[in-house]
Amino acid sequence: MTRRVWITGASQGIGAALVRRMRERGDQVIGSARTADRLEELADATGMIPWQLDVTDQEAAGASVAGIEEEIGPIDLAILNAGTHRPVGAEDFRTDELRALVELNLFGTAHCLEALIPRMTARKAGHIAVVGSLAAYRGLPTAAYYGASKAALTNMTEALKFDLDRHGVRLQLVQPGFVRTPLTDRNEFAMPFLVEPEEAAAAIMRGLHRSSFEIAFPRTFVAIMKLMRVMPYRLYFPLVARSTRA
Repeated sequence: MTRRVWITGASQGIGAALVRRMRERGDQVIGSARTADRLEELADATGMIPWQLDVTDQEAAGASVAGIEEEIGPIDLAILNAGTHRPVGAEDFRTDELRALVELNLFGTAHCLEALIPRMTARKAGHIAVVGSLAAYRGLPTAAYYGASKAALTNMTEALKFDLDRHGVRLQLVQPGFVRTPLTDRNEFAMPFLVEPEEAAAAIMRGLHRSSFEIAFPRTFVAIMKLMRVMPYRLYFPLVARSTRA
């Protein structure tokens, strides 16, 4: 069945790979990002409908959801993927940089949710996938900004699921491991189980058709991270320091 799918952060990485996969499936895809020229290039290549948006602009996010639904039709599936990563060591930790990253990764998603939830709950239909990260599970080297934003995003998504279930709106949380993108290219440490954007998109597509709340991958890395989530600090810190050469 053809769906109307809205993807934020669509111009590169996982977002662009999802656009390509969903267009191949026959879905009508609306792709949003801040960069207009990249959106237009992807639209030309895939037939996606470009819808430029900076998700940190709360008013623009609300207007975009309203505009998409009025001009194209109700959004069946929203994949809230917009986000960024900025590695930071303790020596360079700055509150203003943390605030900027949280503004995009957390509040950018919240702006979209605020616009989507009333419409989907009124219809008692809809599907939202929030893209987080396995970095939300525990603190990782140079991820003080990123991990904090994704941990908050994870908690927020878990909390919203209770109410959305009652209203017939499906909510899922996507937790990727390391995916090769311009963002992970900034990391200077070893990234275990690194996957390509196309692999990530395939895993997400499979997960969207399953009943589980969390779509987490790659499987081996997920198992390791879940084990480390309950590992005592006296074991966790030395293990991660050795494995990442931190």
